[in-house]
Amino acid sequence: MHALQLQPCELEEPCELEAVEAVAVDGKSLRGSRKMGAVDAHLLSALSQRVGVALGQVAVEDKTNEITAMIELLARLVLNGKLITADAMHTQHKIVSTIIEHGGDYLLVVKDNQPLLREDIEAVFEAPHLLELTRQELASERKVQEVSMHGNRIEQRVLRTSTAVCECYGKDLWPGLGQVLQIKRTITDKRTGRTTCETDYAITSLSPQSATPAQLLAIWREHWHIENKLHWVRDVTFDEDRSTVRSGHIPQVMATLRNTAIGLLRLLGHTNIARACRLMAAQPRLALAALGCSTENE
Repeated sequence: MHALQLQPCELEEPCELEAVEAVAVDGKSLRGSRKMGAVDAHLLSALSQRVGVALGQVAVEDKTNEITAMIELLARLVLNGKLITADAMHTQHKIVSTIIEHGGDYLLVVKDNQPLLREDIEAVFEAPHLLELTRQELASERKVQEVSMHGNRIEQRVLRTSTAVCECYGKDLWPGLGQVLQIKRTITDKRTGRTTCETDYAITSLSPQSATPAQLLAIWREHWHIENKLHWVRDVTFDEDRSTVRSGHIPQVMATLRNTAIGLLRLLGHTNIARACRLMAAQPRLALAALGCSTENE
């Protein structure tokens, strides 16, 4: 994707901010295994956005949901200094509290499962008069715009941030709340000229002093690395959904082994996992060396 334009955020004074170590969390069903009666065939994984390595994985028990599994997964991770990104299902008070209590931060999408919060965030950006915001709250808004082109698509993204309503929501309901976010995406088909627009909202514990709108936009977009750097690779390169190993908990074990292989290859500098697998298959000594095994005759 080629970036055509980037409008930096407007800060009162330029400042150098530390990079944010983001961890994306999302679930994936082992479809073939579920159909054959495997136990707990839905897995919740955590992926480092920066290096593309799976940091943890838990099974979602058949009679529960991802929310319960999320608490278990967070307990296995070192949250201090990490920013957890997740979809709207995980925008829950208990999850936010767990992240903050263990020294982490969060960026979570807000949809209709939290209707009052969503309505208030929408009002912050679209109808601030309804909330009777102060001048200081109105002045806290910042934004960044990015335009990119991929094939016949031109996509414009505008991210707006504000600290309005953070004080009232952050005390008890959403601990650590630092900013509310709105992103508007406008997608234009160059061939037909047809334009579609969509708007989403999110909350984050990062304050305006900790992250610029440009950083938040990048983190929000890169949440989906977990899909294209992990889940898609397991499906397409390792053909996970059609695996014939489907008894008991074995599918979970195999998913863990695939995560490990993908992570190891990425740490070795490979960006194309399919190509890397072919290389290792053709030259097994490289795979043994990657695992720290000596290939020399002793």
